[in-house]
Amino acid sequence: MPTLQFKGKNIIWNHHLGVPFHTLDEVPELHYKPEKANGNMIIEGDNLLALKALLPQFTGKVKCIYIDPPYNTGNEGWIYNDKTNSPLIKEWLGKTVGKDDLTRHDKWLCMISPRLKLLRELMCDDGVIFISIDDNEVHNLRRVLDEMFGEECFLGSFVWKKRSGSNDAKDFVSIDHEYVITYRKTEAFTFEGVVKDFSNYQNPNNDLRGPWAFDNLTCNKTKEERPNLFYEITDPKTGIVYTCNPNRVWVYEKNRMERMIKEDKVIFPTDGKGTPQYKRHLSEVRSDKKPVSTWIEQNKYKNGNSNSLFEPSEEYSKKLIESKVLTSDLNMKATKDLRLLFDNVQIFDYPKPISLVKTLIAQATEKNDIIFDSFAGSGTTMHAVMELNKEDGGNRKCIMIQMPESSEAEPDKNICKDITRERVKLAINKYGYDAGFKYFKLGIPLDAETMLEGQLPTYKQFAKYVYYLCTGENLEAEDKINEAEFYVGEYSKQAIYLVYKQDYETLARLALNLTLAEKIKEQQPGKKRIVYAPSCFLDEEYLTDNQFEYVGIPYNLFQRR
Repeated sequence: MPTLQFKGKNIIWNHHLGVPFHTLDEVPELHYKPEKANGNMIIEGDNLLALKALLPQFTGKVKCIYIDPPYNTGNEGWIYNDKTNSPLIKEWLGKTVGKDDLTRHDKWLCMISPRLKLLRELMCDDGVIFISIDDNEVHNLRRVLDEMFGEECFLGSFVWKKRSGSNDAKDFVSIDHEYVITYRKTEAFTFEGVVKDFSNYQNPNNDLRGPWAFDNLTCNKTKEERPNLFYEITDPKTGIVYTCNPNRVWVYEKNRMERMIKEDKVIFPTDGKGTPQYKRHLSEVRSDKKPVSTWIEQNKYKNGNSNSLFEPSEEYSKKLIESKVLTSDLNMKATKDLRLLFDNVQIFDYPKPISLVKTLIAQATEKNDIIFDSFAGSGTTMHAVMELNKEDGGNRKCIMIQMPESSEAEPDKNICKDITRERVKLAINKYGYDAGFKYFKLGIPLDAETMLEGQLPTYKQFAKYVYYLCTGENLEAEDKINEAEFYVGEYSKQAIYLVYKQDYETLARLALNLTLAEKIKEQQPGKKRIVYAPSCFLDEEYLTDNQFEYVGIPYNLFQRR
């Protein structure tokens, strides 16, 4: 398979592996209705670091990811900020990526690649990722995703009409669409599909086989292409002979057609004019759904009025039920809806429509799934999840990450707190969603240097991280963590312990000694015991004979088992 080469690829392709884990610290004063949060999380911080921080809790659990990353138009003012030891990357840091930057595509690919790799780790086997993008990077994005996910996991490029058109477009070409690139993690994922309309199935002649509908008895082939499908048939009741169009021959070969006629599966015209049709019974329909189209149609509202967030006209809705086309609003309506939430103040440019994200999530998820967005922006994704839950009684959870995007010019700027969080809060109040969320900030890195400086995570934070490093899995039974006994959890035939206290002086004195080892043996007879501790006072012979494995912290801790 051809792969895409770009500056910095050899440096960043596995950069996500070296990104340190961080704690995620709750900010209770920024929670909103936390008793109804139901797993909804808004995380403030660098999304690369936050993605890594979420691995111990959410690896393999996320069903649906929607992201709307920078499009790299050269006008967005985004800055490359992923720190590595590479001189090339260091040259890029802190500089705005403009339209005239000859390496802007390289920088964008270096930014998006490690994030996509971490997002893939978070996805469950039947998970899917939707990525909004435009013509600036769609070709590069496809190549990178093919390499990460495999070409066979590409599901399609949805085409979303974002505006009605421009009267002053450059070169008289109005680019009115964007893409939603879609990949699944494995073949276990399929879309929900569009429910078929069976209202045309009737039973006017009391057929014992049940309701039926007219269907084509011809196909799009010529008599030259399929001479065996070009022949005459006779209505047994009237004796009238029918010949098919030489440019559109019968569906079935002659013997099968005669059998269909005997079984009353062919409907002949009552007046002898026209073409016979197939009598398709409802019992023959293999599925009550049909595939969705990759074309996303524009919503049309009652009386042309788009003030209502979620109410297309009844006539238009009926047509959509009969089609396989998904629908969404235009960008201008998304901007208007967001402005209305914020007392008619324009606080965010080019937000995505709720209907677009909701439509995609509805196709990809069931009622208890986890939805993820690491480029949260104005918070559309969580708004869409809450609206969908309200519509179908679902219990979906949404996790969003957003950077503050402060700078020297705007040191107090905080998009996550002032826009993302505020939008979700306002939406809950305005639309009566039975929901809430918890707010988190990226905390300290879980690395040796930080720990030696005395910045220590809580026992629970550290325990979840240790379990993930040891097993590569999430710690499901968090409630069984026992700090007093230094117990973390079990995995297969091994028990995991963490000898640790969130106090540097106490930590310096802790060790895996004989007293503790004998106590652990009593608690976990017959199992291998993996013990993370600052030091060990037992010899190798004792450890081996008693099925202990010692891992030193902080130094040896940061090696994946």
